[in-house]
Amino acid sequence: MELSTLLNIDQYLLLSLNGSDSLFWDGCMLVYTSMAVWMPLAFVLLCVLLKNNNIRDFFLLVVLVAVVATLTDTISSGICKPFFERWRPTNDPVLMYAVDVVNETRGGRYGFTSSHAANSFGIATFIMLLIRNRALSCSLIIWASMNAFTRIYLGVHYPGDILAGTLIGVLVGFAMYRLYVYIQNHKRRASRRDWISDHYTKSGYLVSDVYFLLLVMYLTFAAIPMISFFTFVY
Repeated sequence: MELSTLLNIDQYLLLSLNGSDSLFWDGCMLVYTSMAVWMPLAFVLLCVLLKNNNIRDFFLLVVLVAVVATLTDTISSGICKPFFERWRPTNDPVLMYAVDVVNETRGGRYGFTSSHAANSFGIATFIMLLIRNRALSCSLIIWASMNAFTRIYLGVHYPGDILAGTLIGVLVGFAMYRLYVYIQNHKRRASRRDWISDHYTKSGYLVSDVYFLLLVMYLTFAAIPMISFFTFVY
């Protein structure tokens, strides 16, 4: 398939998924895509990591999560965007007037690849491999996918930007997890503890802690529409 055909499909999908006539949904997408609303979840995640690891492993995990976020952002924003120089839909002189812009959110000049998608899927992949709980893994995929979708809805990224960012995130998250396993093996310690108990995940994390993390995640999901209503509609 020719590149021009792929670009036309990308534009069609963007215009089909971008925006709506609803202030409520506009607000939901703006709240969801912001970092501030996920701070409680990030804090609880840190508490879960601290509780289920010794202090050295905890700091190692914090460093690796920070490396995941830094690498995904650097590859996406520092390398890909200036190299490919693909306009964001909201700034593309050809398409910008057809895009539904929400609350004047336009982003930077270039959009390939999506840093939001890369960051979200990078962290989600790392945590999924680390904790190894099916419910948490499915929820993290939903969380990261929704975070990526908001960028299409807001018109600041094409679906192709999202797919490429997702690939970067998954690869970086997987690579950092393998680095964590290597470090653990180098210290002659088991990199994965196969716990046979309903109280623990396969990697030794308390299931009750995982459920509390999930509770905070879904409470945040539930809070986003209320924040949107009182901020953008009421």
